Amino acid sequence: QVQLVESGGGLVQPGGSLRLSCAASGNIVSINAMGWYRQAPGKERELVAAITSDGGTKYADSVKGRFTISRDNAKNTVYLQMNSLKPEDTAVYYCDAEVVVITTGRPLTYNYWGQGTQVTVSS
Repeated sequence: QVQLVESGGGLVQPGGSLRLSCAASGNIVSINAMGWYRQAPGKERELVAAITSDGGTKYADSVKGRFTISRDNAKNTVYLQMNSLKPEDTAVYYCDAEVVVITTGRPLTYNYWGQGTQVTVSS
């Protein structure tokens, strides 16, 4: 069993910053890509940023230059540093991880999601 636990969300004024964290725990062999998604009310969930196991990154155009994704492989943790926040960044933010576990004696890869953390940008 693998769990992803997010933290760091909250209420911030426009132009402010927040740092989200997501820690994976359980019977983990390794973790491939990790990412952050967000879902605003009435909208579909969208990719915000992703990072590979060797540090390659990609970002949504709407957050390039403002958000930075990073990870600590020793801690099985991914971070999202969010700067210059805008009201349109308001959403529930979810982390996602491709986790390799041992199932019936074989390494298999499963996708896991965190429970989500609310980010509200408002004055």
